[in-house]
Amino acid sequence: MRRAAIVAPLRTPVGTFGGSLRPLAVEALGAHVVNAILQKTGLDPLRIDDIVFAQSYANSETPCVGRWIGLQAGLPVSVPGMQLDRRCGGGLQAVVSAAMMVQTGAADVVIAGGVESMSNIEYYSTDMRWGSRSGSVKLHDRLERGRERSQPEERFGHISGMIETAENLARDYGISREDADAYALRSHQRAASAWAEGRFDAEVVPISVPQRKGDPLLFSRDEGIRADASLDSLSKLRPLMRDGTVTAGNSSQQNDAAAACLIVAEDKLAELGLEPMGYLVGWAAAGCEPSRMGIGPVPAVRKLLARTGLSLEQMDLMEINEAFACQVLAVLKGLEWDAAERLNVNGSGISLGHPIGATGVRMLTTLLHELQRRQGRYGLETMCIGGGQGLAAIFERF
Repeated sequence: MRRAAIVAPLRTPVGTFGGSLRPLAVEALGAHVVNAILQKTGLDPLRIDDIVFAQSYANSETPCVGRWIGLQAGLPVSVPGMQLDRRCGGGLQAVVSAAMMVQTGAADVVIAGGVESMSNIEYYSTDMRWGSRSGSVKLHDRLERGRERSQPEERFGHISGMIETAENLARDYGISREDADAYALRSHQRAASAWAEGRFDAEVVPISVPQRKGDPLLFSRDEGIRADASLDSLSKLRPLMRDGTVTAGNSSQQNDAAAACLIVAEDKLAELGLEPMGYLVGWAAAGCEPSRMGIGPVPAVRKLLARTGLSLEQMDLMEINEAFACQVLAVLKGLEWDAAERLNVNGSGISLGHPIGATGVRMLTTLLHELQRRQGRYGLETMCIGGGQGLAAIFERF
């Protein structure tokens, strides 16, 4: 079976909710990264066999976002595209799904990516198709509804959302508010240092954002990082649930961004003149109780290590998506792993943000660039998923 190489992983800067990227739709964000990859690699677009893009909050304004992004980017109409959704793990799933296409010989070159514009997630109604006989029509916030409807209530009971699942883990694993705030502070400090030291320069593609008045502005830097955060400022934030651990300060943000890469068959790299950054070693998905969805990385990582024969000690870097600080800390306890110097070394969801469908590819992009800087060999990426799943993958630097 052919190895699947990862080539030219790139991302936009991450915008805050309602922030700088709000004027841009998902197709504009995705097309911008695709064009940047083609410009960087010089690849003939006709050699692209497929486009696989994740989007977790899709709607009919941009159906089948992978196909739409290809067309928006000006690719030949002969290049097909598709969309997938594994919620928070969608971006990583896009990468591994594209890799399987390459490994099995179904394709030689696939663009894999993820995109989300949480600022533009709409309200919708299920009352209007056949009319409402009387009374008011209800509008759902798709953003909140997607969290509330992550599992069948008739089987698992009512789960108010992801915050509740994080609080369950904080109780289960004895994670204190102080522990969570300290972790959140470290995330912001690491992200701020990464920008200050130029560690994101090679992976971030600035994007021009139109303005209602005046010239477009060039957006070039993640805007959710709080470089001035302190334990004192974080401790003053009110818990989101009564007597809880989770606050706005130790949770992931809601964001807008796109990220993508080329997945290329190893035996086609020389012919196409492409230089890989890494290879997919293996991946695994696992389910867990929806009420404890944040612990999903633990069974996923265990399954992956068993399949590959590798160990956590062999991982030079590890990326765990920071949905909540207490969730990351619970995962570390569940894995019995504590190597802070190798974990999320440039920040993650709490500081950089969590644009749901894009996050998995954003994490991969940061992971591979950091592995290259450190000349490490293996990197592990894992994330929890609403509804009770975990996804994990190991990549080897070229």
